[in-house]
Amino acid sequence: MAIEQKMICIKAEIPQEICEINDELKAIYHSKDSICIWIFKTKKDRNSFIEKTEGMLKNEREKYFLVNYS
Repeated sequence: MAIEQKMICIKAEIPQEICEINDELKAIYHSKDSICIWIFKTKKDRNSFIEKTEGMLKNEREKYFLVNYS
C-alpha cells in the first residue's frame, strides 16, 4: 500500500511554553486518543529516543522515557 503525502491538523490549545521550545528538542507521538510531546535537553537525546522507541506503543515509550531521561 502506498502512503499518500498529506497534512492533518488537529485543533488543540498548546501551552505557549511548549511552543517556545525548539522543535528539534521535541518528539511527538499520537494514538487514536492522545497526543504526547516529549521534551529533551539535546537534539542527540531526542534523535536517540526516536530511534530506540520506533515501533513501541505509548506505554512502552513512556516507560522508556522515564527510565532513560528523567
